[in-house]
Amino acid sequence: IMDKIIRDAKDLQKLGIGVVAINSNDAAAYPEDSFENMQKLDLPFPYLHDESQAVARAYDAACTPDFFGFNADMGLQYRGRLDSSGRNPGPADLKRDLFEAMKQVAETGQGPREQIPSMGCSIKWKDA
Repeated sequence: IMDKIIRDAKDLQKLGIGVVAINSNDAAAYPEDSFENMQKLDLPFPYLHDESQAVARAYDAACTPDFFGFNADMGLQYRGRLDSSGRNPGPADLKRDLFEAMKQVAETGQGPREQIPSMGCSIKWKDA
C-alpha cells in the first residue's frame, strides 16, 4: 500500500496540495511501526510521530491508514479510503478515492459527498 500512498502523494504535490503522514501507533508494542523504521522509506513528504496519540484521538482516527483531507481554511473535507482495493492489492486502475477527493477540494474547497471509510488495522493504542 505504501507504493500507492507515495504515488498519490507525489501526484497531489504536483497539484500544489500538501501531504503529511502522522503515525499514532504505539511503537513500543509494535517496533516495525517505529518512526526510525518508517524514516528508512525516504518518503517524499513529512512523516511525523504522534507519540502521545493526541492527534489520533482528536480526529477519532480508527485504523491505519486513515486519510484526512483539509481545504485551504483547514476545514476537514475528506475522511476516507485511499482507493477501492481494501486490504487487497487490486489492479492499478482502481478508483483513487483520496487523490480524486483532494483534487476536488483543491478546485472547489469542498470534499465529495460520498466518502467511504478506510479499512485497515486498528491503531495500536498505548495502555492507559
